[in-house]
Amino acid sequence: MSTSDTRPSAPSTSWKLEDAKARFSELVRRARDQGPQAVTVRGRPAVVVVDADEYQRLATPRPSLPLVEFLEGLHLDELDLTREHDFGRDVEL
Repeated sequence: MSTSDTRPSAPSTSWKLEDAKARFSELVRRARDQGPQAVTVRGRPAVVVVDADEYQRLATPRPSLPLVEFLEGLHLDELDLTREHDFGRDVEL
């Protein structure tokens, strides 16, 4: 690539902490427009900045089904759960 190449680089989704602090407004804008933005400290993942709506979606607990409804929803009607009678085993004491 030559020094006169002016093509924009691909948007980054990972930021060094010092870059994230210096360009915080851009970090927030990208989190809102492009999705989660990772911030690293000394090259290791530290935090992820996400849009508030996405955070709310992820943080809101989903109602869980009662166990019986969950099992019925698996549609296991044709599963054969019969087993042979177990007589144990002979053990010499």
